[in-house]
Formats: sequence, C-alpha cells, structure tokens
Amino acid sequence: MPIAPTYPGVYIEELPSGVRTITGVSTSVSAFLGSFTRGKLDKPIQIFGVADLERNFGPLVTTSEAGYAIRQFFLNGGREAWVVRVASATPAAPAAAAIAMLDAVTAGNLALLAEAASEGIWGNRVQLDVDHDTAMAGQFNLTAREVDAAGRTVASETYRNLSLVPAAPNFAPDVVNAASALVRLTNLATSPTARVAETGTMTSTALTDAAANGLAATKTLQVVVNGTNVGSTFTLGSTRHETASRLASLLQGLIRAADPSLQGIRVAAEPSTPTTRNLRVTGSPGGSDQLTFAGTLAADIKLDVVNVQAYSLGGTAFAAQAVPPGPPAGQRLGNDGGPPNGAALLGDPVARTGLYALETVDLFNILCVPDAMNLPDSEASGFVPQAEAYCEARRAFFILDVPQQAATRDEVQEIKDWLDANGTFRHRNAALYFPRPKIPDPANGFRDRIVPSSGTIAGLYARTDAERGVWKAPAGTDAVLRGVRSLETTLTDAQNGTLNPLAINNLRSFPVYGTVCWGARTLDGADQQASEWKYIPIRRTALFIEESLFRGTKWVVFEPNDEPLWAQIRLNVGAFMHDLFRQGAFQGSTPKDAYFVKCDGETTTQTDRNLGVVNILVGFAPLKPAEFVMIQIQQIAGKIET
Repeated sequence: MPIAPTYPGVYIEELPSGVRTITGVSTSVSAFLGSFTRGKLDKPIQIFGVADLERNFGPLVTTSEAGYAIRQFFLNGGREAWVVRVASATPAAPAAAAIAMLDAVTAGNLALLAEAASEGIWGNRVQLDVDHDTAMAGQFNLTAREVDAAGRTVASETYRNLSLVPAAPNFAPDVVNAASALVRLTNLATSPTARVAETGTMTSTALTDAAANGLAATKTLQVVVNGTNVGSTFTLGSTRHETASRLASLLQGLIRAADPSLQGIRVAAEPSTPTTRNLRVTGSPGGSDQLTFAGTLAADIKLDVVNVQAYSLGGTAFAAQAVPPGPPAGQRLGNDGGPPNGAALLGDPVARTGLYALETVDLFNILCVPDAMNLPDSEASGFVPQAEAYCEARRAFFILDVPQQAATRDEVQEIKDWLDANGTFRHRNAALYFPRPKIPDPANGFRDRIVPSSGTIAGLYARTDAERGVWKAPAGTDAVLRGVRSLETTLTDAQNGTLNPLAINNLRSFPVYGTVCWGARTLDGADQQASEWKYIPIRRTALFIEESLFRGTKWVVFEPNDEPLWAQIRLNVGAFMHDLFRQGAFQGSTPKDAYFVKCDGETTTQTDRNLGVVNILVGFAPLKPAEFVMIQIQQIAGKIET
C-alpha cells in the first residue's frame, strides 16, 4: 500500500517490478522399475550413480535386467534417477525379511526384534553381536555384519552404549533404525518367559559353557593348541561380557606374561558362522606342553558367554529364538520373490505400488521398465498402454523395451509383425528402439549379454540434453552408445528403410563411428499417421515447456484477473520463451517468427473472468531434425568460366 505521509520530508517506497522468473525444469531425470536383491519394495529411491545403486539395491546380479539398464544409463550420460524395486505378487516363497531375537541381560527379560532392513535372501546372511563392555550398567553395544557365502564380512556397523529404555536418547531402535542399512529393531511389547537362546554354540576349540543357558556364575576355559587341549581347565569370573576378539587379546597378553617359552603361540578370534564363535590358538608351545598362570585368573579375565555370540537372521537356530510375536512357519527366511510380472509392474494407484509408487516423486521425465522385456505378450498388452497413459499425465516420456518372451523378435519381420499386432502401443509419449544392445557382462566373466535398450537410450537422452538441449534429436553419428560391444542384429540400409517409416528407431553400427542411435521418432510417428508429434525432440521440447510453465505460473492463482495480471503473464512467459529462442530451440530468425505469447481480453473473455479462468496461449515453431539429407549432383559439360 502507498505510504501515508505524516511529516514533511522525503518518503521512499519500493514497488514490485512484476518480474517472476520462470526456470526451466530438468529434462532427463529417469525413473526405473525393476527387480533387485535388496531395497524396500515399492519405495522410490533417488540415486546419482552406480555406487548409490549398489548401496541401496545390492550388487549386480544376472537376474536383474534393471541393474544392467541403470548402469548403462549412468555410463551413457545419465546423472539422476529414481529407482523402484518391484517383485511378483505370487513369488515361490513370501518375500519376507528374516527375523531374530536379541536378549538384553542387563534389562531383565526384555528383548529386541531384529529384522533385515529390506526383503531378500541377502538378509539371511546378516549377523548380530551384542556385548556389554560399556561404561554404564544397563547399556550394550550392537554390531551388525553382512557376510558372504564364505563367511567373509562384506559390510559392518557398530552402535555403542545403546539402551532399552524407550525414553532414553540412546534407545536402541531409534538409534539403529535411523542409521543402519542392514537391520531394523523393534522393542517387544511383551517379554519372553525365558532368556532367548544364542544361535551359536561355544565349542571345545574355544569356550565351553559350564552351565546350561550361560546363566551360571562361573565359566570354564580350555586353551587348545592345533586342535589339542593344552593345560588345565581354569575357572573365570562372570561379571561382564567380552567379545571374542577382545578375549583373544587378553589371553595373548596373559600367555606372554606367564611363560616366555610360549611366545610363539598366537590367539585369535576365528571368523564367525551362524553356529560358532571360536578362539583359535596356533603356533609352537616352545618347551612347554601346557599353559600355566600365576595368581588368580579370575582377577584378570571377566567372561560371560551369554549373548556374545553372533545371531544369524533366519539361521538354523531360529526356531529357538522365535517367541511371540514371531512370524508363522514358512516365513522365517528372506526371499527375493519372483521376477516382476505385469501386475507387479503396474501396481495399485491407491496403495501406490509398482508404477504408481512414482506418485511420491516430484519430477521425472523419462520412464524405463527394463523387466518388461521378459513379459509375455498377454501381460505386456495390459501394462504398456497404462504406462504410456501415466507418462502422459506426468508429462514424461516412455522408452519401451520390446517383450521378448513369446518369440525372439531379433529379426526385422518379427519386430514389424509384433508392432502390427500391438497397435495400441502407439503413443506420442513413447518410443521404441531395435535391435537390443550387447554389453560385456561383469557378473559373468565379461561375456556378451543382451540387455534392454531403454537404459542406454535414457542415458543418451541425458547426454544430448546436457550438450545440445532437449530440442536436439538424440540420434546421429554423435549419439554413440557407450559400453555397447555389438547389437543383437546388424541392420542394412534397406532394412532400416522398412522400419523407419513404421516409427521403429534403429540402432546401427558404422565403421569409425561405432554403435550409434539412428532414429528419432515417437511411436506416433509412422508416416501413415502424419502426426504433429512425429519426432522425439519436438515432443520432449513441448513436455519441457509445459512442465516449466505449469510450475512457473502458479503465482497467478488468485491474482486479480484483469489487464495488469495479463501484462505480467506476457512479460514473464515471454521472457522464458525468448531465452529458449536465444539458445536455438525454435525455428525463425526473429522472435516473432519463433514463438508468441498471448494473454489478453481476446483469450480471456468476460465469461472466463466470471468463471475465474485466465487463458494463456503459447505457440512455438519447433526445430525438426534433418532426417533425410538429399544431395543432388549434376555433371557439367565443357569448361566452367570464372
């Protein structure tokens, strides 16, 4: 409001300029749906590279088409992606996480329910250690490890000074669940009637429990050299817990202090397995065949084996741990579920599963569903049109992978017959590429593997957008497909000539240039259709402008609907379009030839204003790719005069 003068002098008032900058949105954020070995089902995760992919969804496995596609995406220039893990609704076994129980001795009979951080067989290889080597009574330390098939640790996390008191700032479920990539903890509402048994057993090669369940006040220790018991059995006090590695260090020090002739002996903790946690003593005992200690050993070592063992999620001793509310029989081990079928890929819009899990993603521009390659035609015919409709609603572009299950479809006639039989797949927001690429498979000795084309092409889109702009066709001799060793089928010019008019984009191999993308038509771009959205760069440019204006004109809502508002709209939208013109996005040598923005009394009538509507008309002259280059050569007879 104007300043009301109250005293003689100079007043300064800042007036709004009416300029509201419209920023262009990203054009190459890709969304991938597929099968993985880990990660929460139906939850979109944003990643920025292969390291993020492996951290959230596990290492590359030969059963994951999406894993290969995403790696190709980043290799070819992709920078940002959203990934959704999906699995078949009817797997061979339920895709449930393995569950185990943890006992906290210092808190009485309270217990924790531990489960893998996500569904999958990988959770069966998660092990947990609990010890009470803490400064304060009633607290404990938790170590979570993931081991491979050979028992080697591939990931490890340690959380110290945890508590089972819900009000405490170090309450175990709160601390662990906020940071752990391996486990999730739940504090049991009901206490078990007895201490939960360890999954492991202390064997004669390590520590032997002197009483059942590890509850006695004393323990016995047997030291073994190369598999043979050495020395006497010693009684140890039971006042605190010790991990195997800490106990090994203590014993090593006692041995050296007790007898210099035993310096060759080494005590170390063995790698844990789901059933054992051993201390192994190796080396030569020197001149003595037994270990003797002076003084009271109980004063030097305080040992209690209760809950120092490694708990294995879904291990063989799981039944002994399953107290209420344990899972029903048959669901104790983790399972990856079946490969995603059409129903799992499509999902439920109400539950936001499958494709509709992307509802929580603010923006994505390209959709890739590599596992659709393995769908039978009956399921693909139900999924693909739905995916295209969803992309249209989200102003995104769908790169379709040809379903291969019913036939090989690696020949020109086969792909033509398939597209003829699936005419409902034709859509202005989708594109099809043929044939499929072959890449060296790092999960199979770098042998050639046929992979879906969508990931590679999505990366090419991103690279072209960054280098030239979304209005440049992602095709040509510059559109090299990185990481592609060869193609499933080598096309000739004549074969290319039969597929291109049908809007099937071809991947070609040329000398010097290598393997390149050699087509830029949407599935609505067949010659017979004569569509205005024939070319991919034109359609993606339109989607880019639509999304940018959709987000950049929200300030207009509830503004007074009259000429001052219309002038501001023309100013701001015109500035956005002019910036694109200066970047070379449109045809024409002048702005008047390239675009227009109209918002006035003609576009918005009095009736529109009465209804609360303001109409903005934006037009642009798109750049069409030079798909056919015609060179005319004429022979001239006689001498050319200069």
